[in-house]
Amino acid sequence: MRSTPFSTSRLARFFSVASLVLGSSLGLLGSAQADEALPKELRLDYAYYSPTSLVLKHFGWLEQSVGEGSKVTWTLSQGSNRALEYLNSGSIDFGSTAGLAAVLSRANGSPIKTVYIASRPEWTALVVGKDSPIKTVADLKGHKIAATKGTDPYLFTLRSLEQAGLSKNDVELVHLQHADGRIALEKGDVDAWAGLDPLLAASQLQAGSRILYHNVNFNSYGVINVTEKFAKQYPQAIDKVISAYEKARKWAQENPEELAQILSKESGLPLDVAKLQLQRTDFSNSQPGAEHIAALKAAAPILVTEELVRKGVDVNAVVDQLIEPSFSKQAVAAK
Repeated sequence: MRSTPFSTSRLARFFSVASLVLGSSLGLLGSAQADEALPKELRLDYAYYSPTSLVLKHFGWLEQSVGEGSKVTWTLSQGSNRALEYLNSGSIDFGSTAGLAAVLSRANGSPIKTVYIASRPEWTALVVGKDSPIKTVADLKGHKIAATKGTDPYLFTLRSLEQAGLSKNDVELVHLQHADGRIALEKGDVDAWAGLDPLLAASQLQAGSRILYHNVNFNSYGVINVTEKFAKQYPQAIDKVISAYEKARKWAQENPEELAQILSKESGLPLDVAKLQLQRTDFSNSQPGAEHIAALKAAAPILVTEELVRKGVDVNAVVDQLIEPSFSKQAVAAK
């Protein structure tokens, strides 16, 4: 039985149909891969000490960016210690902390990466009551200081004491969450408080609390962290979040009055408090790099001298492992 050969036109039609089927299949596969590039739920924190997180949450820009493919949920962090707890327990995917607090966490075994610089704030200072006789950091010897362990204000306190020739053993550190520390100071239950904005600004304006000592170089950066596992599994999610943060940062720079109103509304504090906090916040450099590595390495020795990290830990190496600039560079370059 003689077979009938394909004509040229029939052969062309065959490959055309095959090509369409294959293309459709690849398109579906590509769509599935795109969906898998983002988790079903993106979990972020927001914090009153991180104004751009409030902007991002307020406008819903991340929700718009990811569309229906991924649900965005928000959790309030009341301090770096809480943000790191949530991050390390898997409750959130992106945590807002102070840079030095992130170093401390990584040095003690938490596999986290800093992928974005949210701000350069002067958000902490040592504060005393308006009628306090204490005039210098050295005068704090033998007195009670409220501070939240594992946060920038706590580490600021240790560095300030060290500079004054004191150690934590020369004072009584009372471990209170930031808001409770403010209350303790204003009630007279402690002699000083390692304050954190916006609570610090509120205590200044509302209770007349006096800044005993401030030093911008003892304040570390506001950073965004993820776990190594999340970074490896969902790099495109990090790009999405950083791109949204960049949009929020630029908006914050261009709209200071509106930014103050958002901070005031979210925190429940008066507008003048929000404005005072923002006067001390710099949003100009969001790309993790040599500047941030150098600053954290300069601050890191306090973690060793105060025995806050495990013996034998190379804290400089920890800083190098922590800072990961590639995601931020990629997100900005993609715009």
